[in-house]
Amino acid sequence: MNPLRRLTMLGGMALLGGQAIGEGATHAVSRPRATTRAASRHIQVQHRLQDLLAHPAFAGHAHLLMPGGGVSYDEAMPLRDIGDLLPYHTNVRPPEVVDALNRMIDNVAAGQVVFHDIYTAADKQRDPARGKTGLFLFRGKPGAPFAVVAPGGGFSYVGSVHEGFPYAMEISNKGYNAFVLVYRVGQGGAVATQDLAAALSFIFRNADRLGVNTRAYSLWGSSAGARMAAAIGTHGAAAFGGDLLPKPAAVVMAYTGHDEFSPQDPPTFALVGENDRIAPPEVMERRVNALRNAGVNVAWRRYPGVAHGFGRGTGTSASGWVGDAIGFWERNQGR
Repeated sequence: MNPLRRLTMLGGMALLGGQAIGEGATHAVSRPRATTRAASRHIQVQHRLQDLLAHPAFAGHAHLLMPGGGVSYDEAMPLRDIGDLLPYHTNVRPPEVVDALNRMIDNVAAGQVVFHDIYTAADKQRDPARGKTGLFLFRGKPGAPFAVVAPGGGFSYVGSVHEGFPYAMEISNKGYNAFVLVYRVGQGGAVATQDLAAALSFIFRNADRLGVNTRAYSLWGSSAGARMAAAIGTHGAAAFGGDLLPKPAAVVMAYTGHDEFSPQDPPTFALVGENDRIAPPEVMERRVNALRNAGVNVAWRRYPGVAHGFGRGTGTSASGWVGDAIGFWERNQGR
């Protein structure tokens, strides 16, 4: 079955197809803008959303830091309450959110580009919703392999502040280059997965300018984002309108009910909380067992006392899982 049609349901919500990315498109990699004292100013949990959205370090793309989609917010909201914007998530820790945002601010102050468009101006003109996409980059060592992180949000918003930026910061601390994908929401899983395929194609086409190694990359996803990562792992980017690319060295999928697989799936690190009522552990475990029976290398983690959308899991039994997943990816980079 066509994977664009196969990725059709999440919790009873219809997931719609869409247009493939334009063939032969070229993308310009942005240049760093001159830094100022204001652009290097850190934000704090007591600051308000309006302070983040007006921060010079994020000029032109600050709105993509927010969940988007149908999530409305008051710009006067303090960042310590940012978890209120993520209804499908738990264990949101504002200090972790702020630390990751400040890492990007520091990177801009150091002259790095932290945001990259994945679609051309012509692509966006054909579909204005593509203007609400892009990649945030947490740079590791020059020439190191890269990871792409697809946050969750039920395909109705993108939880980057909880399931994207904090992961990417930890991955980059290990020396790897980590991208966080902001994708189209409100159009279903197939369209969102097309954005992931477009992002991968962009990275491969611009690897030299981005300073990343395309060998042995990894895909990371949580909840809805895990469905996207797993779908690319099974079918490849070309099945979703992207370029014909090698499959990832590893897929990291957190708390999702996605059940499709193939014997050619990449090595997979899967995790869930025992108290997850959105992605029941038994559903994930069936897929894990099916992958193992098909000969796929799988690591499986089931954490007690944890509900859906726990992010890095700080302060819970899931604490440290991101480091474990990085180790799994490292062990599979030479395969």
